[in-house]
Amino acid sequence: MTGRDPKSIIDDGAMAVGQWVAVLVTLGLNAMDGFDVLSISFASPGIARDWGIDKATLGWVLSMELLGMALGSLLLGGVADKVGRRPTILGCLAAMAIGMSGAGHAQGVAGLLVWRLLTGLGIGGTLAAINAAAAEVSNRRWRNFAMALMVIGYPLGGIVGGMFVQRLLATATWHEVFLYGAWATSGFLPIVWLLVPESVAFLDRRRPPGALQR
Repeated sequence: MTGRDPKSIIDDGAMAVGQWVAVLVTLGLNAMDGFDVLSISFASPGIARDWGIDKATLGWVLSMELLGMALGSLLLGGVADKVGRRPTILGCLAAMAIGMSGAGHAQGVAGLLVWRLLTGLGIGGTLAAINAAAAEVSNRRWRNFAMALMVIGYPLGGIVGGMFVQRLLATATWHEVFLYGAWATSGFLPIVWLLVPESVAFLDRRRPPGALQR
């Protein structure tokens, strides 16, 4: 007798509460990505004022971040296929948190370039992994909706983050923009650990041949 394919059980079954929770976590992760990407824009006026640098120099910082995102999507997306979505997301979150914290403590452009590159790598890898995670945790009926819900997080993070930073900078400096981002990003580590299981589709691809044979 041959057991039923686990992926087809997910595809054809009803969405459980845990699956919806995992989808909502990917929404939150995408929102965090949106904030972390825009944090340099939020902080740039203060950086330019404190360090006496021009917009062209800040443009290099932004370019380095985008380069990191591109490399993260290309390289770490493949890593997620080999080691799993969950550990990839956790590793990328750690990289983002370290990069944001480093940017908050940066003393010059060279250091800021390095930290934004690291942050970009984490963001790119996270984006690739949560796309797959949101799709694979959802059943066939709700998959498109789950993906749309996850995508909403990116602009939502930018909008809510912008409102938060506007209030923050009334009493704080640009350093705190990155530091608050680092703390918030770190806060997702236990959330992902507890609430986002490894996808059944990934585990199914790694099972030994004939594992469902009885």
